[in-house]
Amino acid sequence: MLTKQGNRSVYKQVDHPVYGDHSMSLPLNAAPKPVALASPILELRQYTLKPGKRETLIDLFDANFIEGQEDAGMTIIGQFRDLDRPDMFVWLRGFDSMEARKDALSAFYDGPIWRAHRDAANATMIDSDDVLLLRPAWPNAGFNLSGAQRADLNAGKKPIQNKPMAGILVIQIHHLKPGAVAGFASRYNGEAKPLMAMYGARPLAALVTEHAENSFPRLPVRSGENVFVSVTAFDSAEAHASHAATLGRSADWQALRQRAEADFARPAETLRLTPTARSLLK
Repeated sequence: MLTKQGNRSVYKQVDHPVYGDHSMSLPLNAAPKPVALASPILELRQYTLKPGKRETLIDLFDANFIEGQEDAGMTIIGQFRDLDRPDMFVWLRGFDSMEARKDALSAFYDGPIWRAHRDAANATMIDSDDVLLLRPAWPNAGFNLSGAQRADLNAGKKPIQNKPMAGILVIQIHHLKPGAVAGFASRYNGEAKPLMAMYGARPLAALVTEHAENSFPRLPVRSGENVFVSVTAFDSAEAHASHAATLGRSADWQALRQRAEADFARPAETLRLTPTARSLLK
């Protein structure tokens, strides 16, 4: 299941003219999810792996770590291969609050599933501390997961074929100067996002740094960050390249870029990602 309702607070997402239509591919063998959820607290995690170990970790993660984390109270939003860095594994997970994050992470990392598989997982990794703690940039800016379905490992006789998929997600991490986030987010929502959608992008989420104290210090997060993170979907890497070229020729886009230059603390990071077979976002 996606999350447990119980006594936990549920943050419901209303449809947005862009964010409400994500055109996700939906595996046929997964149970429907009852509500659209957007996590008020998110982690963007980038793992540097030992050479040749990414597929080992993906198989281990998709088979063992999704349901266990969600049963502990998290939402595993998506897990991905990085197209440009063959030894990077990138994933997103969400929480209902910082306190819920503490409880969920404690339950999972002190629980039997992590205990059973942690040595195998850790054996694939060089570094797992590149983590951004984030929240939606405005009330409707989180991931709309209505209709999203995940392939069930136990539904069919044949194992999941964990091969790369055609569609990609592009995550851009904009490093901003202190005090620049609100203005940057407003311009992105009002001007940049509509232009991007006009030229074929499907915006999925807009996130900013959550500055609350790390509620689970056993897992470090990047401190001192001041970021705006956009997540967009494209049908293929070629579609993304065409989109970028078209934007580059747009006078409106160039004007937006010029106005934003004063906000940047350092160059943006761009991640081109393909989902694994059991990623909720596709």
